[in-house]
Amino acid sequence: MQFGWLTLALSPSPEEDYPRIEQQLAQACYAEEVGFDDIWLTEHYFTGESVYNDPITFASAVAARTSRVRIGFAVIQMPFHHPVQLAVQLSLLDNISRGRLDIGVGRGTIYNEYEFVGYGLRSDDSRARMDEALEVLVRAWTEAPFTHRGTYYQIDIPALRPRPYQKPHPPIWRSVVSPASFTECGRLGVPIMTVRIPLERLRERLKLYEEGLVEGGHDAATQQRLMQQAAIWRNVHVAESDAQAEDELIAALLETRHHMTHSRSAFNPADFHVDSALLNPWANPEVPDDEGVRYVLETGSIYGTPKHVSGQIEELRDAGVHHVMCQMSFGDMAHDKIIASMRRFGEHVIPAFQ
Repeated sequence: MQFGWLTLALSPSPEEDYPRIEQQLAQACYAEEVGFDDIWLTEHYFTGESVYNDPITFASAVAARTSRVRIGFAVIQMPFHHPVQLAVQLSLLDNISRGRLDIGVGRGTIYNEYEFVGYGLRSDDSRARMDEALEVLVRAWTEAPFTHRGTYYQIDIPALRPRPYQKPHPPIWRSVVSPASFTECGRLGVPIMTVRIPLERLRERLKLYEEGLVEGGHDAATQQRLMQQAAIWRNVHVAESDAQAEDELIAALLETRHHMTHSRSAFNPADFHVDSALLNPWANPEVPDDEGVRYVLETGSIYGTPKHVSGQIEELRDAGVHHVMCQMSFGDMAHDKIIASMRRFGEHVIPAFQ
């Protein structure tokens, strides 16, 4: 089993930004100390979500303070970045970290339209923007000189420097949810991460990914590596008792949901509407808080004593999961509670799966 540490914490006010960023940096570095294999940084803007907002700059600080743990993005919102600047930044970061970089990419949030508006964009063409930006990113790393004539970018560069430390470039991960995406990423042979999919669906989706790998003609070693790397996101909180863990997690989730719902209501443009088919009880503002939080607890969370948490991870392992992205930093949960949870996980849970 591989274990990643993932953060999606917020700063509740501008006055708290500095201490919260310091706490996030301490937690990310502590993840290496207690035995996590990788850390995963999220990207959100303008309302205090993701605390540091810019994961690339934050990752450079983590890279300078760690030596072993891999550093990943879950995910970089591609439409918000010029692909050449992004290629330079990530290539430099790959060198600074000595090849410890994993790059998850996505087309941007489907809920927070105010983030697109803040960058002078709308989300209607976000997938097309991402596809073109991703093409430019990879070609800039691998071609010299490089010329591109596209819909959004017209580029001529003699060469990109520095070149990435990893050859030909850092692994590019795709975030997948739909069954078709699992199959297609398998055919392409790319590493995947997925959101809080309920346990009963995980077996089906991982089977589709495995079938895609076979259809894509990838050799047995590649199939095995990618199946073991496939990362599943779960909220994880470890406490001295099951009741304490549940109470602390519920409080953090409630604060997160209130912040999320308020931000979308206050800042999304009036003409923006989320497809109802994409709303689950957690993301649907019309669903009461207790129902939304209970949905996340039941379908996407692992919490309790170390023994109880280990049992829940065994269930994931039995479903074919070998890589868990553990979100252990939630909302504005107190720093000491997060560190205590990470310590218990590192001391009692990780060794049980080595």
